[in-house]
Amino acid sequence: MKQQNDSLRERLLSRLPQPENVAAYREDVRALLARHEKALYWEKMPSTVCLVSAFAILMADNFWGQNLNTTTTHFIWFWVAILFVVGMVEDLRYRIYRSRVDLLKEVKQVQLQVLELQASLQKDSSSQD
Repeated sequence: MKQQNDSLRERLLSRLPQPENVAAYREDVRALLARHEKALYWEKMPSTVCLVSAFAILMADNFWGQNLNTTTTHFIWFWVAILFVVGMVEDLRYRIYRSRVDLLKEVKQVQLQVLELQASLQKDSSSQD
């Protein structure tokens, strides 16, 4: 069991960049997270547009719906329901993506901490030699 844990540890550590590149890696992480934040902004737009449109149609139906026949009113309510469902699905997609980005931030933060610890250990071992 101990040997399996050591091989897993080595495989995980082999995926990390080398400690000499900590500053460059930190900049890459910062750029990656900035791209994801920008993408998150645009990911939120479809749900917002659908939900605002559904609300606007409901308000218009409330003000001018008395002059419409029953078939038209049912048709309007059908499209409001469709817009609402699509908006909620898009909002769910946004929230899933948001949680993935938050998890990515945490993972990258832990990776940077591990790299900094490795670099400090290397400095300590080289200063002792």
